[in-house]
Amino acid sequence: MTGTAKRVGPLWMMLFTLAWLAIWTVQLTPVQLLLPLQLDTNGQGRNWIAGVVWAGVVLSVGGLVGIVAAPLSGRWSDRTRSRWGRRRPWAIGGSVLSAVGLVLTGLVSGPLAVGAAWIVVSVGVSVASAALTAMIADQLTDQRGAASAAASSAQAVGIVVGVGAVVLIGLDVAQSYFLLAAIIGVVGVGTALLLPDAAAHELPAAVRRPTGSGASWRDRDFLWLLAGRLIVNIGNAFGTSLLLFFLLYGVRVPSTQSQDDLLILIVIYTIFVVIASVVAGMLSDRPGPDRLRRRRTLTAVSAVVQAVSGVVIIISPSLVTTMIAAAIMGAGYGAYMAVSLAFATDLLKDPDDHARDLGLVNVSAQLGQLLGPLLGAGLVALVGGFWLLFAAAAVLSLVGAVMTYAVRTRSPASPAPVPAPR
Repeated sequence: MTGTAKRVGPLWMMLFTLAWLAIWTVQLTPVQLLLPLQLDTNGQGRNWIAGVVWAGVVLSVGGLVGIVAAPLSGRWSDRTRSRWGRRRPWAIGGSVLSAVGLVLTGLVSGPLAVGAAWIVVSVGVSVASAALTAMIADQLTDQRGAASAAASSAQAVGIVVGVGAVVLIGLDVAQSYFLLAAIIGVVGVGTALLLPDAAAHELPAAVRRPTGSGASWRDRDFLWLLAGRLIVNIGNAFGTSLLLFFLLYGVRVPSTQSQDDLLILIVIYTIFVVIASVVAGMLSDRPGPDRLRRRRTLTAVSAVVQAVSGVVIIISPSLVTTMIAAAIMGAGYGAYMAVSLAFATDLLKDPDDHARDLGLVNVSAQLGQLLGPLLGAGLVALVGGFWLLFAAAAVLSLVGAVMTYAVRTRSPASPAPVPAPR
């Protein structure tokens, strides 16, 4: 690492984790439960595969627009100089936009209207995510693995919080969206206000450079990491995004029991995501000259672990083996996301482009999670079942592991920014 080591206290970590918990809750609860319920065509007397396809289309098309927003808003955030800081205004704006989109999604019906409303949610989440992710590189050096683990583990906990609230409280679809809007409106905005962010007078003036000059996105190692994250996240989405349909039409769980079983699977997945992300993130933070190599190894091994989960389901597609696979996938994905994000921050080139470049890192994961349902729905429709879906999940996870080893570990770390935010 270059520059003076920067560390934060437990309050920063708590606020940062809460912010990500809110973001993941409002993004993934609709993906896992609400949108499939809105778009399921079986209850309308039509073929259930049509509902799977519509869910894939809505998630992918709506999310693709949000994906464009991440690097764009990150670029503007990098150039923002205000008395509120450069990350805080974007985190607040993204949270508010997400809340508006969630309310709209709860009020409309039909795939086209739902897809349009979901675009608003995706853009808001992408804007807030880009601002928060940049804080890891802005404010930390020695704790990047721990902060990345906080963001990754909050992803799985967010699903439990959202789906658990919907199932246990017994909310209908519209009420569920309104609850999610309240969560991001209160927690998202509140944490953005409380997290430190340097004001304009504490920041150096934004420097205009030739487009692409010294940019991380032109560095071959950074690009290999982005590509690997994309592939691994597509594999993860294959294994998780269509779980409700898999329970209903693959395992043949009664519809009255499917939401409860989905919640059980999500809880199992969450427990292993949290444990693996925290352990792997802290392990990757250990000081030493081989830190980059350690992060590369942990990233690749984690992707291999995720691949095993797809094999388990193919061998025996039952509820019990799906629970086992959920634990394995949670362990692999939790460790992968925590360490690969920390690895990405070490490969950054310019502190004045942190939000833009880490916006691309977020995009690589989000694009995978959004393409996964669309591609996965196509695989299900192709064979009229789910075996090909889980086989593809295993293969892509292995490919992502191999791609990780294309990243060289001699790339310089991103220099620590100055001054520190108050």
